Amino acid sequence: MENESSDPVLKQLNGKVTTKFYWATTMLATIGGFLFGYDTSNIGTALQFIPFYSTKLNPFITGYLVAGASLGAAIGALIAAALTDKYGRKYLLIADALIYTIGAILSGITIDLAMLLISRTFIGIAVGADSAIATAYIAEYAPDKRRGKLSIMQQWMITWGILGAYLVGMLVFFIAPGLAYTVDWRVLLGVAAIPSLIGLAFRLYMPESPRWLILHEKYDKAIDALKKFGINVKDNELKNTHDFLVSLDNKIKETPGIKRAFVIVALFMMFQQITGINVPFYYGPTVISSLHLIPSSTAPVAGAVFAVEASAILAIINVLATLIGFKLIDSYGRRSLALLGYSGMAFFDFIGTALYLMHIDIGLLIGFAGFIIFFAFGVGGTGWIIQGEYFPTRYRGLYASLIAFVDWISNFAIIELFPVMHVSIGLGYTMAVFGVLSTIAAITFFIIMPVTKGKSVEDITSMFENNTLKNVKKASREIPAESAETVNDKTKA
Repeated sequence: MENESSDPVLKQLNGKVTTKFYWATTMLATIGGFLFGYDTSNIGTALQFIPFYSTKLNPFITGYLVAGASLGAAIGALIAAALTDKYGRKYLLIADALIYTIGAILSGITIDLAMLLISRTFIGIAVGADSAIATAYIAEYAPDKRRGKLSIMQQWMITWGILGAYLVGMLVFFIAPGLAYTVDWRVLLGVAAIPSLIGLAFRLYMPESPRWLILHEKYDKAIDALKKFGINVKDNELKNTHDFLVSLDNKIKETPGIKRAFVIVALFMMFQQITGINVPFYYGPTVISSLHLIPSSTAPVAGAVFAVEASAILAIINVLATLIGFKLIDSYGRRSLALLGYSGMAFFDFIGTALYLMHIDIGLLIGFAGFIIFFAFGVGGTGWIIQGEYFPTRYRGLYASLIAFVDWISNFAIIELFPVMHVSIGLGYTMAVFGVLSTIAAITFFIIMPVTKGKSVEDITSMFENNTLKNVKKASREIPAESAETVNDKTKA
């Protein structure tokens, strides 16, 4: 089978050692992940202090207030699908940062509920486009043996954004508790403009994806981009690489291979969301406040701070557990971690349900904590990795964007429905539903998910092309993963 060892430029790109520049570039690419985590969690912290919000609001309106950014993100992913393969990755990432900055400022100065809903939808457009582009961009420069660690940065940045929202909430409520209903909630929503402005400034200095530049015959820019990654090539070498990439893409253009890859990743991202991971982060302070873990006589702001502190503990668990994924993703692989992750999520969902129905309210938090640990190291990062590595270069931006759309529309659906589920069947049985869905996910991916660790992105797409959905898992075990050391040795030779 023709693979990347046939091309000297791609062989170098796949075999590089990750320098500080790789990590800095990845950090800038995934700053949208931080903003995603921050913005989807700050609304839960600010919710009860926003004067336009009331517990008497229709549950669907409440759901949209919290999940409106997710609907905007689905729209943003579709916009990215139409643009990223034509115009590249870098400049769309820059545009995303600008759109987010505008949306965050509008959220902070909003004058009514309608403006707030529109602002959050606007923010979502930027977040959704970013989530569609970032991992595709990373997959196109990351060495094979480090693609997992670099791509999982998207999830790690999301966890830091979630934690950041709670830390900012605790800080503003501590400094000015008397301004909770007037100023504090505006600061919570508007301060996100600061990291987005930083991202906007530094993304100007990011290199464009070298694979995208080569495919679009922008050889001078490709040479400059590759130099930044420590690779020196000549114009005629890039022309050969272009022909190689085109030949691979022509073989798999509009074929069942892409559809097979899409089915697996779309299902993965759907289950990633509908199993309920964002409920404790979007609604965390609200849910914790309803557990009556503190006396009812406690002042509203003090009670809110307690709920935010408890949510922050869950967010810290999320950050730390994602580090486990960093350690294991390139050694144990995507499939193994995913199966362990979904199984552990189901187990702790059922534990939380049982304890809550036994009137041990703290048991719900225990269930959330265990669920988050298994999601963070096994499921969260894995989804973003396979979103970027399953598709061929010419179509990677398009299909990564469509996958992001699936992810965000699933996110929107479950977050929109949660208030209704909370009212109709209660927290305990809602967790049981999530447990059943996690069990279904574990069984599904045991059957269909292939092994991709250590394989080049071209080998992965060829694997999908040459095997049926039923056989791709078996076939994936027969494709050897070439070590980074071996690739480097071949490059030197």
